[in-house]
Amino acid sequence: MKLKALLLAFLLTGTAALADDVPWNSLTADQQQVLSAFRDSWSEMPAERRERLATGAARWSAMTPEQREASKQRFSRWRALGNERRQLIRERYETYRSLPPEQQQRIRENFKRFQGMNNERRQLLRERWQKMSPEQRQEMRERLRDRREQRRNRPPPR
Repeated sequence: MKLKALLLAFLLTGTAALADDVPWNSLTADQQQVLSAFRDSWSEMPAERRERLATGAARWSAMTPEQREASKQRFSRWRALGNERRQLIRERYETYRSLPPEQQQRIRENFKRFQGMNNERRQLLRERWQKMSPEQRQEMRERLRDRREQRRNRPPPR
């Protein structure tokens, strides 16, 4: 049961909170079951956290068994990371969230394209990137940014 509560807390990291007050008895039976580890401390929690937990419990209850299992596996991998690595991921996520929607979309598309590559190609790109100096990486970013701008400013074909 603790794993479920911890997993739920993880799922809620970064979720926008509405900060409405959520009394325990206003939760559905499913939400109360998922959040049972928090029952005794519920009234002492900040309203924002109660709202995030309630929202997460509703999401958890709506998941299929396969989705729950995948979520548990992701959470296990997350817990296995060191604190420094988790903090770096949180910071990068916040940076991503602060980007304009067009840039977020471009990142998602690039990630999908990368995931669509075969393993050998992905590994080759990773190795190339890791061998680059910080300066070379920055230069690569700038070249790619310039290339995108050129494509964007190119007149449409006739």
